[in-house]
Amino acid sequence: MSKLVFIGTGYVGLVTGTCFADLGNTVTCLDISPERISKLKEGIMPIYEPGLEQMVINNSKAGRLSFTTSYQEALDGAEFVFIAVGTPSGVDGEADLQYVRAVAESIADVVNDPIIVINKSTVPVGTGDWVADIIKKRRAGKPLDFSVVSNPEFLREGSAIADFMQPDRVVLGSTDREAANKVAKLYLTLRCPILITDLRTAEMIKYASNAFLATKVSFINEIANICEEMGADIREVALGMGYDKRIGHHFLDAGLGWGGSCFPKDVKALAHMAVLHGTHPQLLQAVMDINRNQRRKVIFTLRRALGNLNDKVIGILGISFKPNTDDIREAPALEVIHLLQNEGAIIRAYDPQAMPNAREVLKQVTLCENPYETAEGADALVLATEWNEFKQLDFERIYQLMRQPVIMDGRNLWEPDRLRCMGFKYFGIGRGINNHCD
Repeated sequence: MSKLVFIGTGYVGLVTGTCFADLGNTVTCLDISPERISKLKEGIMPIYEPGLEQMVINNSKAGRLSFTTSYQEALDGAEFVFIAVGTPSGVDGEADLQYVRAVAESIADVVNDPIIVINKSTVPVGTGDWVADIIKKRRAGKPLDFSVVSNPEFLREGSAIADFMQPDRVVLGSTDREAANKVAKLYLTLRCPILITDLRTAEMIKYASNAFLATKVSFINEIANICEEMGADIREVALGMGYDKRIGHHFLDAGLGWGGSCFPKDVKALAHMAVLHGTHPQLLQAVMDINRNQRRKVIFTLRRALGNLNDKVIGILGISFKPNTDDIREAPALEVIHLLQNEGAIIRAYDPQAMPNAREVLKQVTLCENPYETAEGADALVLATEWNEFKQLDFERIYQLMRQPVIMDGRNLWEPDRLRCMGFKYFGIGRGINNHCD
């Protein structure tokens, strides 16, 4: 089997590297953080991803997976090196490529044998050529035999292992077809469609895919807002739409909008690239505007229900940007909390997995041990993340605990009729039907 190196041990690098090791390859994961590598060697995960911890431990014990901070150690004898470092948003929404540059330079400084460099990070169109130029210039005195392949990732946090093992497709792009074919062989055992294109097309497929999914979410949220005013129920509307195979049911759940590490920065980056090249990304701008306004909807709703929000106690259920992850980057809950605090509200919050990360950024928020502590003495309860734990809450107990029984169901998880019959003032997203008690 092949010897692979993954540089960066975030979601992409750690999950993909571990999965390749599970397929029988020899994999080394490299990170410049000694603390992170030390913990990984002990089996302590830097992220929460279902099933990942045991897979890391199993493959480490089997000798297929190792961790290091040394480029020399990692790259010695490697056939493939995957760049899987972060590309955060810059001031104007552009992707910050400083970490990609640093990795490319380090590869050029250390490697002497032929190698295939694979861009796994989400990078702007043209980055593959840029990485190749960096390595060539760095090795001007002693040319290196290498090729660059773009291999964008399509992993969803919370189901990343299943997404790797059962992918919809694998996308590869390169000016060197032979190199692309070699990378394709790494994926053959997964028995999935493999699309080989040029570098720039592969890079654009990633951005276009994420932008389209973000657009579906913003679209259904805009329809939900119309439903709210016209007396229709968005859940039934989305169900009826989704049966059309051209539309599908995925990403038609109205709520507080999209967040996380990918959609926000990728849509911004694509819009930024479009402007730089003289096009007018009007749809992308609208997609971002609608998403931003969904968080403000919570404030408008609570104002109507409670009046002035100053000194009102608001409980937030869910802090991570989606279920089954501890990732709070660009989480809707964070923006909702910020907006509520600007109104003078007192915030209590709980999340099944994201509490350690929340403690780092939510300094003025009371973090609770469970949903019931969050509801105690609250004037309103806001559901921000649809964790399974929240589906079957004891609402009779919650009713007794709250100071005012106001519920803002930001994910349409609960049944309005039932809660209203219990005495709650229930507000959802696009649930315009006049619910009543029989």
